[in-house]
Amino acid sequence: MEEGLKREALDYHAQGRPGKIEVVPTKPNSSQKDLSLAYSPGVAAPCLEIEKNPEDAYKYTAKGNLVAVISNGTAVLGLGDIGALAGKPVMEGKGLLFKTFADIDVFDIEVDTHDIDKFVETVRLIAPTFGGINLEDIKAPECFEIEERLKKLLDIPVMHDDQHGTAIISSAALLNALTINGKKIEDLIVVVNGAGAAAVACAKLYFALGIRAENLVMCDSKGAISTRRKDINSIKAQFATQRTVDTLEEAMVGADMFLGLSAANVLTTEMVQSMAKEPIVFALANPDPEIAYDLAMKARPDIIFATGRSDYPNQVNNVLGFPYIFRGALDVRAKTINEEMKVAAVRALASLAKEVVPDIVANAYNKKTLAFGRDYLIPTPLDPRLISTISVAVAQAAVKSGVARKTIEDWDAYKTELEQRLGYDNAIIRTVRDRTRNSGKRIVFAEGGRLKVLQAAQQILQEGIATPILLGSAEKIRKISLDNNIDLNGATIIEFYGDAEACRREVFAKLFFEKRKRKGITYQEAIDSMYDRNQFGIMMVEVGDADAFISGYSSKYSTTIKPALQIVGTDNPGNHIAGMYMVMTKQGPIFLADTTVNDQPNAETLVATTLLVDRAVRRFNIEPVIAMVSYSNFGSVPTGQPEISRRAVEILHANHPEIIVDGEVQANFALNKKIRMEKFPFSKWGEKRVNTLVFPDLASGNISYKLLQELGGFEVVGPILVGIAKPVHVVPIESSVREIVNMATIAVFDSICTLEGNCGCE
Repeated sequence: MEEGLKREALDYHAQGRPGKIEVVPTKPNSSQKDLSLAYSPGVAAPCLEIEKNPEDAYKYTAKGNLVAVISNGTAVLGLGDIGALAGKPVMEGKGLLFKTFADIDVFDIEVDTHDIDKFVETVRLIAPTFGGINLEDIKAPECFEIEERLKKLLDIPVMHDDQHGTAIISSAALLNALTINGKKIEDLIVVVNGAGAAAVACAKLYFALGIRAENLVMCDSKGAISTRRKDINSIKAQFATQRTVDTLEEAMVGADMFLGLSAANVLTTEMVQSMAKEPIVFALANPDPEIAYDLAMKARPDIIFATGRSDYPNQVNNVLGFPYIFRGALDVRAKTINEEMKVAAVRALASLAKEVVPDIVANAYNKKTLAFGRDYLIPTPLDPRLISTISVAVAQAAVKSGVARKTIEDWDAYKTELEQRLGYDNAIIRTVRDRTRNSGKRIVFAEGGRLKVLQAAQQILQEGIATPILLGSAEKIRKISLDNNIDLNGATIIEFYGDAEACRREVFAKLFFEKRKRKGITYQEAIDSMYDRNQFGIMMVEVGDADAFISGYSSKYSTTIKPALQIVGTDNPGNHIAGMYMVMTKQGPIFLADTTVNDQPNAETLVATTLLVDRAVRRFNIEPVIAMVSYSNFGSVPTGQPEISRRAVEILHANHPEIIVDGEVQANFALNKKIRMEKFPFSKWGEKRVNTLVFPDLASGNISYKLLQELGGFEVVGPILVGIAKPVHVVPIESSVREIVNMATIAVFDSICTLEGNCGCE
């Protein structure tokens, strides 16, 4: 692992609370009464109910949404048998994915044994705690026996994701590849290279889909697994071919499909060229596939190709499957995950790839459009529709096949609940972050000599978000980088005050003087101003030497805002600007404005802020539903500040009826749809969830976002400066590295939107 990434990964896991997951209470616990209900004596009531009816455990405990991620660390991806304890970070990571993509809670359990009997017995004894068991990173062939024994012993879903995840995702890709090349699955000649857990599971699922056993050849490190070999175990013997082939090279001749779950570069261009027309090649070895993408494309222009990597089309990624399969299984209290449920997941995933892809998903992968075809066989991991598509299909299959303890009466309502469970919009925001990758944009950092800015610059380079331009002393920047193992290869350092920049400063000064000569600025003052890092950096954006600008880490907000207004100006007739924060909540992002600019706005300024925020939120492909918040509800306080907010709403309703905005209203009524609908059913919001709050003054907006950040523990992104003509943004003083990277991401996204008009998002 590269040293910088290694240090960053260690810091990530160690910072704050060590690890990646925690247990959070879901019931009130602040009073003695709460505690008496949660524990003794009140807890006896649900205990007795469960004793009478074990199914009530799903009603009174977290069992129904709790999965155990269990491993003995014998086959950790890329690391091998590192032991149970060393594998714990991976299991915590799996738990994070379960929670992030499907809102499933996880306890990770590391079992320190290689003994199959002990492992199985341990899992059997702890199983009553859980609604499902996800086996992880257990080596073959032991993993096959462990899974089969546990499935027979337990009445909850058990799945070894290393086996079935890859099988399900690659099967979906296979079905769609056959749609493209027109071949019939029963006629397919298949070569599987690799004989581990994933390869065995893939072959079995392919058989279930219609591939004939006699048409499949499996190869291991010694060549083709055939009936003539005497060195194969009982697992491999299931796939022994009677064909007279001994090597991978021989097996590949005339093959329709290659599935690689083995090692890098074992597949040659000659082997690919020996395959049948329009061959399907899934080279899934990680991190490097069995054949490089460019070599495969050059060898066979008619190839249909997939890998396990995100930087090539058609990524076969297990995260497309396991969170949503367990979600569906848990929601109907399935006793197992059977073949019918796996096949349902396959077909749902394949079908989703053929649907129209939301623009925001395409944009995340720098595609103008993303449509079913050779380069889009399966959905991307960032597609927010996965949970409502796969989970529903799995749940329906469980009910139909008779393994569900609970049925769902209204499947459309269930689908809607799934979309809202994670916050559909949060999934979209993740795609926005990916949209900036490999954008080719250049972003200026005014405070280039600060350690955290340099650490952020390194991360920005690593993720391909932009090319950092660092203003400051080259000697100082290089020393800080060397002392802290920061790799800035690819970044640009500019000593804006030095002799080397004299010509550029003069050009900038002339432009600045032309802009401000009738507004009190002399030519000499214009020249002097270009020795200021903010003035110089913003001018770089103005003339096109850079695409975006970030400052504020060690300076006041106003020192950046003033030159930004003087140099790039605003993009609206009233010359208004405002500050907006994006708060990432479980229900989706909530946008707060104005949090940084307008101190005591009048009604007209609140109107302008609302218009700016409405436009900004739409850039994220989110429909703004805006509440003008106050301490009054629809005239309950007739005078004072509420009157100003009320007047702003009246103007917006009259002049901009297309905008969904209402108020004035108290924040709790704005955000709690149930009580709002009871009290104010006439509001313009209707059944929609309010996602944008416009505050009556700067103090309330600023205080609110900081309270949410500190007490609520929400991730807060901003401030996003709206109304400015070009991407100029200001981070809070002493921001964290993550906050700087987040703002840089927003700045680059802003630049893309400014260039393309609407980013393909509106």
